[in-house]
Amino acid sequence: MSVTVITLLKRREGMSPHDFRAYYESSHRRIGEAVLAGYATRYIRRFLSPTDGIDALFDFDVVMEIDFPDEPTRDACFAAMRDPQTLATIAADEEKLFDRSRTRTFSVTECASAMPPVKA
Repeated sequence: MSVTVITLLKRREGMSPHDFRAYYESSHRRIGEAVLAGYATRYIRRFLSPTDGIDALFDFDVVMEIDFPDEPTRDACFAAMRDPQTLATIAADEEKLFDRSRTRTFSVTECASAMPPVKA
């Protein structure tokens, strides 16, 4: 059974949504890929745009999803991320991008509903 971890992230103050996404996808994503390689089966960033068009300070800007094949693999990945050099690399780049005080991480239990086909 796969394990999913979701993290809600907020961009640092003064950074536009456009600049945030551009930096995340051109730079920070690569750190994530390197750290997660060999552990994660999926690494997804879902950038959020408020449906009401209001960019509220309390909103999050991205939902990061990471899938692992099982809990031991997830735990091994998180243990490897605690390596001082790895932590320093991640933290230094996060300072350029995120309001780190707002980061929230969750383990996910998924329940799905069977839905009828979409009407054409």
